Parts: sequence; structure tokens; C-alpha cells
Amino acid sequence: MKPIADYSSEDLSALLNDLEVQYKEAQAQNLKLNMARGKPATTQLNLSNALLDKMESYTLADGTDARNYGILDGIPECKKLFGELLGINPDQIIIGGNASLNVMFDTLSFLCLFGTGGCEPWIYSKHNGNPVKFLCPVPGYDRHFTICEELGIEMITVPLNEDGPDMDIVKKLVSEDESIKGIWCVPLHSNPQGVCYSDEVVEQLASMETAAKDFRIFWDNAYGVHHIYEDVALKDIIKECEKCGNPDRVYYFFSTSKISFPGAGIALVASSPANIKELKGHMSAQTIGHDKLNQLRHVQFFKTPENIRAHMKKLAEELKPKFDMVLDKLDETLSGSGLASWSNPKGGYFVSLDTLPGCAKRTVELAKNAGVTLTGAGATYPYGKDPKDSNIRIAPTYPTIDELEKAMDIFTLCVKIAGIEKLLEK
Repeated sequence: MKPIADYSSEDLSALLNDLEVQYKEAQAQNLKLNMARGKPATTQLNLSNALLDKMESYTLADGTDARNYGILDGIPECKKLFGELLGINPDQIIIGGNASLNVMFDTLSFLCLFGTGGCEPWIYSKHNGNPVKFLCPVPGYDRHFTICEELGIEMITVPLNEDGPDMDIVKKLVSEDESIKGIWCVPLHSNPQGVCYSDEVVEQLASMETAAKDFRIFWDNAYGVHHIYEDVALKDIIKECEKCGNPDRVYYFFSTSKISFPGAGIALVASSPANIKELKGHMSAQTIGHDKLNQLRHVQFFKTPENIRAHMKKLAEELKPKFDMVLDKLDETLSGSGLASWSNPKGGYFVSLDTLPGCAKRTVELAKNAGVTLTGAGATYPYGKDPKDSNIRIAPTYPTIDELEKAMDIFTLCVKIAGIEKLLEK
């Protein structure tokens, strides 16, 4: 498609008529294709089916029966396995339930109810009548924003650059406002853009001056081993915070939701010894211990960090053709048109696309009416409000290749229609 700027109004109207004919043909197919969430496909889940086989034993190395009560912070074997995978001291890890979202919600809830490091509970911490605030790099993960909304935490958006959050803005905000208590970070193959934080950004997050003594980084490393095109190294935020004299600043989250089985995996939080002690204190009133059998099952299946990395290479082989399909379709149909721009992630689970301003909602609506369900426009921004109405998250993982090809043909058609409609309005 030639650059949209080269079209006259008459040419645009004629092109729109042609596209609308194609759109009606697409509607006539009565398709039902879903790219709304980053769900693993059956072929990905099948790679972990041996997890469901009979367990080798129910006994831990120290003789503990994993079928019984106890071990609040997770079995030692599981903490060791993921500590080695992620380069974290096992003593600074708590193995939680089956989802990092649950662990993140609980952690933030504890801070709201009880505070941290001797500071007052965040829910009562009102500064000049203002609520507690969190910085949210955007586009970002909608469920982070939902947690903040549920807990009454005000969200402040910060641009997400190619190397991480805009640190000039972040440093200025946190140095001036003590009601800003934290920041959400998806540091590797971010959701949805696939951004990987640079060493410099990690260093600045760890060392920056903050007005709030109890400022915390919520480091959701959800895609820390989800490389597809290229392995990317991430600077160790826990060690960097220790080095900079801010050992309690970060909570590090990770899960196997997109490694083994979503809803039946394991999740963890890692932090400083002081923070881990606090969390365990609160957890002791909440539970006697999480599912040790599931933890042991994962240890028996994966056994070593090397086996997990090998497993992830198999997952990458499943995902790469799908990402290739999405990126090739975008290049073939929209490259050079001026109607959209998109990310080229090295890993993770998503591709982020920006339409012309004011066209995302219309694009998603058109796609839905043609049988393609996408994540709602605005979902990648706090309160569901994308100020430019331009960002759309594409989730290629769940459909088959054939379904994905049909979905992308319709999606790119809808991007064109919405963009040209907007231009003709002007």
C-alpha cells in the first residue's frame, strides 16, 4: 500500500469503497477467532503433559511428606530450582500459589493494610488529602492497573521508551511527591510492546532518590525466560538495589503460568531478607502453606534450570511461526502506509500496534463485527483510557496458524478502514 499522504480525498473514498467490499466478504465467512488474551495454545500445553504423570514420590529431601501441612514459604527444592534459574538467593524467595497475579495482589494489599519498614499503612497514608499513587509505564499490563483500581491507588502514566520507562520523568516525579509509593515494571519482553529494560534504566530505578521512604518497585518478570528471536540479558535488580543501599526497594515476581500450565503452575516473590520476613509474617495468618505437591511435581518434571531453558526453546519453536505470521502480515499490508506502527519483539507474548490517533476503538469494533475478538482498545492504559485511542495489543499465541492468518487479514483490513474513515472525517 502506498503512503496514505499520497492519496487525494477522491482516491481515499474510492479505496474505502473497495475495502468495505472486502470487509463484507470477510463478514460473510461467519468466523469466530479469538486473540483477546495471551493464552497458550494446546500444542504449547502438551509440552508439559508429563507433569500430570504419577509422581516419583511425595517425600522431600529432608524426609518431609509433601502431602501434609507446613512449609509456609515453599519447599526448599523448588526455591533452589527457581533461585538458580533466576540468579536469586533461595532464602530470599517465597513460593506462592499458582499465579503471580495472586502474589502481587496479596503483596500490595499487605502494604496497604500494614505498611512496610516501619512506615504507616498505605491505605491510611494520605498526603495533603491525596491517595497513594503508583507510576504505570504505558502501554502496560491491564491487570496491574486493575489491582490498583481495586485497592484505591491512583495511577500516573509514564511513557515506556525502547529501553524502559522514561527515567527523567520517573526520577522527577518520585523525588517530588512522597505519596508516590511505587512503580509497576515488566522489565523483559514487556506486555504489550516487548520492551527490554537497559542496564542503565535498571541502575537508575535502583539508585534514584525518592521522597517516599517506603517506595517500592513491583518487578513483574513474567517473560524473563520467554525468548523467541533472541536471548536478552537483564541486569539483576535485587543485587543492584542492594548495591545502591536500597535493599528493600524491590519485590520480584515470577511464575510458570506460560511455562507449564496457567492456573496450575507455581508463582514466587523474591525480595530482601527484611521484606521476606514481613511477608511471611502476614502470610502466616492467611495460610499454613501453598500446594507443596504442585511444587514438588514441577521440581520432578524440570529437575534443573537447564531443562527449563530447553523447555522454553521448544515453546519458542511453537511461537515463532505465529509471530512471524503476524509481523509478515503487518509488513505486507501496512508497511509504509502511514496508517499504523508496531513493535518487533524479541520474545514475550504480544505485538503492540498503534493506529492513527482516534482509530483503535473503531478498529477493534470492526474486527469484532467481522468475527475477530481482540483485547479491548484502551486496556493497555490505566482506567481503560488511552489518551490517543491508538494502542491495540495483538495476542498471537492461542489461534492455530490458519486461524491466525485469517484473523490478521481481517485485522489489517479493519486498521485500514478505520484510518481512512478518520482521515475523510477531517
